[in-house]
Amino acid sequence: MLMPSRENPYDEFIRNLARMVEDLLKNMPQDETPHIIGCTIITGNGPNPPPFLFNTGQQEEEEISFEVIDAPDRVFVTARLPVNLQSAPYADITPDSLHIVVNERRTKVQLPCRVDVIHSFYQVRHGVIDIILKKKPVNAASAGIGSG
Repeated sequence: MLMPSRENPYDEFIRNLARMVEDLLKNMPQDETPHIIGCTIITGNGPNPPPFLFNTGQQEEEEISFEVIDAPDRVFVTARLPVNLQSAPYADITPDSLHIVVNERRTKVQLPCRVDVIHSFYQVRHGVIDIILKKKPVNAASAGIGSG
């Protein structure tokens, strides 16, 4: 069980709200058209400034529309998927790049930093792909700081 953050007393409320929205989407009757495409609720920013919109993908017919939120220790990418999927969509994550692959078409997402691939992941639910990338810590050796 996650405990609320001391910096933000509303974290527990937001987590409960996220669980309720997920339950609502899971239990929606199949014959009704949902009005919610998908959602991501990000909590735990504490005293840091809130995440901001970093980039939005072009919304052409064949392009995937996405948004990037650059938070202090993570990068959040959310993209709406087309209805006509011919293959399973996935995120191709490398330390320096991210591609969203849908119907064998690759959409490049510009990243604001290097990412830790091992601690990054994605999930596809309700017509949305959510990608959570853990930022790679800046190493003193790679920043040019050394003895000498």
